[in-house]
Amino acid sequence: MADLLENTALIAAVISFIVAQVLKPILNAAAGKGWEWHLLKTTGGMPSSHSSTAAAITSSIAMTEGLASPLFALAFFVTIVIMNDAMNVRYETGKHSKLLNEWSQILSDMHKNGPFSPQNFKTMVGHSSIQVIAGAVLGLTIGILYTYFTRFHG
Repeated sequence: MADLLENTALIAAVISFIVAQVLKPILNAAAGKGWEWHLLKTTGGMPSSHSSTAAAITSSIAMTEGLASPLFALAFFVTIVIMNDAMNVRYETGKHSKLLNEWSQILSDMHKNGPFSPQNFKTMVGHSSIQVIAGAVLGLTIGILYTYFTRFHG
């Protein structure tokens, strides 16, 4: 357990994830959409906590292991895959879910007395490019600052 608490990259990632999740309802309210508690535990939204977490790990590894290390190479490409997935695959899944929900409601309305009941698929599962970029910037910042102050200046 002590080793986990000394793992700079892991702690930077956890902090970055928590900060990103806490920012979601705050930014939602600041945008005039009201405070929504459920945003604290949801995927999707601004900023991307997946991107933030991955960027924090990668930046911390870069600082502690060096840019030439195989561990940095692995972290870097996993981060790219995560960000691509958030922007493309998961974003498209959310769009499909929205369409399925609309069709489900139409079918339910058409067959009010039938066995069909509407489905409600989660629609906020992915991110726009700006949400991913914001998450990456947040993660880089937290990863660099946390690593600097705990490993090199603490």
